[in-house]
Amino acid sequence: MLDHFSVPVRDLPVAAAFYDAVLAPLGARRLMEPGPIGYGVDRPDFWLEPTAEGATPVPAHIAFTAPDRAAVHAFHDAAIAAGAEVLHAPKVWPEYHPGYYGAFVRDPDGNNVEAVCHRPA
Repeated sequence: MLDHFSVPVRDLPVAAAFYDAVLAPLGARRLMEPGPIGYGVDRPDFWLEPTAEGATPVPAHIAFTAPDRAAVHAFHDAAIAAGAEVLHAPKVWPEYHPGYYGAFVRDPDGNNVEAVCHRPA
């Protein structure tokens, strides 16, 4: 349904360093810059852009697909190393569906960022 998504950030270099670290285990990387920074696997589908002068970004929940549970753990470990607040360590979330395996962290702008694998163990 979505083709691409962009989030405003207060400090583009700080946000980019965070997303460089946490998206790498999921197979994504910076594909476009300067200006807004586009991340993706084959094409940019997640973008970081600076907020307007004096504006404060409104936090969002952003969930990235992980190819397997090991990638969810690698995302979680990379987020911790990048100084993220851990909201939920990797685990099964049966209330979503039996194979839902995710980890949730807070990025430098307050966004709830998740890596999720929908495959059974």
